[in-house]
Parts: sequence; structure tokens; C-alpha cells
Amino acid sequence: MPDGFMENAQGHLVPLDRVQDIDKARDELVQEKVAKVVAMNKELAKLKAELLADVGAFVSLSAEKYGAKIGGTKGNVTLHSYDGRYKIVRQMADTITFGEQLQAAKALIDECLRDWTEGTRTEIQALIDQAFQVDREGKISTARILGLRSIKITEERWVQAMKAIGDSIFVTDTKPYVRVYQRRTDGAYTAIPLDMAAI
Repeated sequence: MPDGFMENAQGHLVPLDRVQDIDKARDELVQEKVAKVVAMNKELAKLKAELLADVGAFVSLSAEKYGAKIGGTKGNVTLHSYDGRYKIVRQMADTITFGEQLQAAKALIDECLRDWTEGTRTEIQALIDQAFQVDREGKISTARILGLRSIKITEERWVQAMKAIGDSIFVTDTKPYVRVYQRRTDGAYTAIPLDMAAI
């Protein structure tokens, strides 16, 4: 940035003597606080990496005591302090997407519903259709689709549809989460928040 200028939101260079004092003060406040937040964000990223590495190392150390070798970082684990006041929980969350087999499942389910609901109300079809609807990002609700598999129906087409749903599931990513909890006086654990909105 050249001396004696400030850049505005449109990317134009504005001479300092043309910028109102209140705008300069607001900019100074925002820049200062954002710098602190960015620095804290970097510290939190370092803390997360440290927690994940140390928990993983401890799990491996504990396994070595029994002559076991644990490969990879998969698996959820909870570590408690000796007095039980604190716990650290590491969770591995899979991101699930669906392949083209889901279209076959939808076709089979539609066949079943046409036969089962002939001459009856159409609300049941609407409920199933809702499970296959996409959100604004074009994604299908994993919970709704997997929820269909919990419905126990023995009709062959339904069984095949549920097999197609199972075959359509792909794990595209696994993301680690780590949370730290503190025990309250009533014995329940509550997460120690690191999200500013939760503090």
C-alpha cells in the first residue's frame, strides 16, 4: 500500500486526507481485532493438531502394553483424568456420499409404493420422495436415506432397494474431531467451548 493512501472496498486507492476520521478509526479497530482472531485461529489449529497427535500417541502407547499394534488413526476414543473430572474425546467422522445405485433404489421403492398405495392416500409417496430430495447444495440427506434402511419390510423389491442403498454408500473423507469435557457437580459432562458463540 503506497504511503498516504487507504484502499476502499472497491479496490480504489483513496488519499488519507479524503478518508473521514470515523472511517479510519473503524478500520483500525477492525484490523486490530481481526489480527487477534487470526492469531487465535492459528493457535487453535496448533492446539487441535497437538491434541490429536498426543491422543493418538497415547493410544499407541497403551496398545503396546498388550503387544498390539494399531494401524492408522481410525477409531473413537475417550480418555479420562484420574479423578474423572475431565475427559478428552477423539471422534472420527466419515463424510458419506451416494453413488448411482441410489437411482436404482429410488426406482424400486417407487414401484413398491405404486403397488402398495394404489387407491389410497398419496402422503406416503410424498414422505419417501422427501427422503430423496436435495438441499440447496444439491446434496441428499444421508440421515433420511439411511433411515429408510431401518424400516423392516420383507418384500423382495424393497429388500433389493435397501441393498442398492447399501451399495451406493461411499466414504469420501474422514475428519477427526477432538472435544474436551468437564464434569459438573451433578455428574454430567459438558464440553469446554472453544467456539466464541458458545462462550
